[in-house]
Amino acid sequence: MQALLDECVPAPLAKALGADWVKTTQSQGWASIKNGELIALAEKQFDIFTTSDQNIRYQQNLSHRSIAILLLPTNRWPILIHHIEEIKVALSSMSPKEYRVLSW
Repeated sequence: MQALLDECVPAPLAKALGADWVKTTQSQGWASIKNGELIALAEKQFDIFTTSDQNIRYQQNLSHRSIAILLLPTNRWPILIHHIEEIKVALSSMSPKEYRVLSW
């Protein structure tokens, strides 16, 4: 399994998850690529796209996408750091095409 963190997700999350299969858009050289193009690129190499963009489901037609999408409720690192285990569980249990919204 390979997961990509959107540019709006704090990069320290990748390290905090402690998984070598979690990459950032920055590490891929994909910073500043818009969501539609970014998701299309991600589908070719990743199984899960993780974002905190609350409008993604309204801005993008996700019905034809094969990649799973995990929506985090915030991109604030001081909050995310307390939910690492929940994020890990979500990432490790997602299925292709699934759209999952975390909340806490």
